[in-house]
Amino acid sequence: MEKLLSRHHDILKEIEKKDHVLVQDLCEKFNVSSVTIRKDLNYLESLGLLFRNHGGASKHIRYAYEKNVDEKESINVEAKQRIAKAALSLIQENDCIILASGTTMHYLARMLVNFGPLTVLTSSLRVAIELCNNPNINIIQLGGEVRKSSTSIVGSISEGILKQFSCNKVFLGVDGIDMDFGISTSNAAEAHLNQLMIECSDKVVILADSSKLNKKGFGKIASLDKIDYLITDQEILEEDKNNLEEIGVSVIIK
Repeated sequence: MEKLLSRHHDILKEIEKKDHVLVQDLCEKFNVSSVTIRKDLNYLESLGLLFRNHGGASKHIRYAYEKNVDEKESINVEAKQRIAKAALSLIQENDCIILASGTTMHYLARMLVNFGPLTVLTSSLRVAIELCNNPNINIIQLGGEVRKSSTSIVGSISEGILKQFSCNKVFLGVDGIDMDFGISTSNAAEAHLNQLMIECSDKVVILADSSKLNKKGFGKIASLDKIDYLITDQEILEEDKNNLEEIGVSVIIK
């Protein structure tokens, strides 16, 4: 490895501790110019030690890429199951709710096996199939174009159907949660459908493990002030939790 200055080591320690750092904060901490810090970050990125982004740098790449649903099923399984179980506390009998697509929604659907009466509107084929095991749940499956990679429905047909309903809550899985960009997903069509889900719901609940924090997907769904609840895992950074709560998001950690 190339020789690193002591400041370089200190920058890497900051990133290890916070996951994401801003150029301005590093300037103040080390009492050097922004030009010097940017050169430091570019050099460290060239060595593969961090990822540069607008205004700073991160320990991990901040762009969320689309993964097949089968691949997602094997990622952070225990955390997703805890998050799904916590979501049950926000569902009441006789609610009309929306369950969007995503692997955490699959777990939530399985946990609703003895729940009801309840009306569930969903864009996910897997969620609908899971809910068929419960005779006390009325299922409304959105129709339209099938995205095979996520086994979910998108497009103008599903959007037209969705506009006919008003629901108590929407439960969304996302690919990214960013303080500036908001919540996002990797697919533009799915992002647009999620926007409409939010518009026709009284409350918005995001189910996302902490790996989704400080990441952005291609399609923006909404700004963070549209979120009522975020259910996540214990790996969330205290700084991120505080920032979200300052906006008005209720953060539930499981």
